[in-house]
Amino acid sequence: MSSESDRSFWVFNAVISTAAVGFLGWLLLVREGGGVHADLGFMPGVNAGLNATSATLLVSGLAAIRSGRRELHKRLMVSAFVASAVFLVGYVLYHYAHGDTPYQGEGAIRIVYFTVLITHVVLSIVMLPMILTTFYLAARKRFASHKKLARWTLPIWLYVSVTGVVIYFMLR
Repeated sequence: MSSESDRSFWVFNAVISTAAVGFLGWLLLVREGGGVHADLGFMPGVNAGLNATSATLLVSGLAAIRSGRRELHKRLMVSAFVASAVFLVGYVLYHYAHGDTPYQGEGAIRIVYFTVLITHVVLSIVMLPMILTTFYLAARKRFASHKKLARWTLPIWLYVSVTGVVIYFMLR
């Protein structure tokens, strides 16, 4: 494996990950939603379904690799990535059109909600570069390194997917 190829990947990963975080930061913290004449009120439910789909595919992918079915594992993990990517597009569209949904709960449940939300957001930020790196290592057939990183990537990705569904239900 050439170090030039690795360097190109690291630059690509850094640029994509930084751009994604920067854009989402702008969308959620700077730009106020609204002003778009599209009713995307159905999107949070679709997005929760995409998160649930991603979580299911991740668990299925883990089961596939543990049973030695590499090709099935590969397809399931790529499918989980696609579900997460489609979620991200839906999330951006919804928040661009509607802005944030304020949490209405009070008391102890409010603390639970914000704890789940903050951990979800922080871990979603580190998730993209981890997923890209895990995929890169597998594509380069560096399976020992892939496996070491995947031991961290999978539970974080699964946590973010599951808590996305939890957040949806807590907001409803």
